[in-house]
Amino acid sequence: MAKQISSHGSVLKFLAWFTGIVVALVVGFGMINETLVLPAWLGGATAFGAWLVMIVGWIVILTTLIGAVLALLKR
Repeated sequence: MAKQISSHGSVLKFLAWFTGIVVALVVGFGMINETLVLPAWLGGATAFGAWLVMIVGWIVILTTLIGAVLALLKR
């Protein structure tokens, strides 16, 4: 017997999905704007470390947006 998803369950699933999207975008933009950086002992104090964090930030933003669009198109 299949479970029925209540309207509260649907709302909670949407809120969890939306929260994940917002958090990922905040982290990505924080990395790009150099608010979030690598610790110095991991190379964050070097130019390469700052560049690496910025690239990873862009990757986070792009994959988040692509994933969100694909999830919306699937519905």
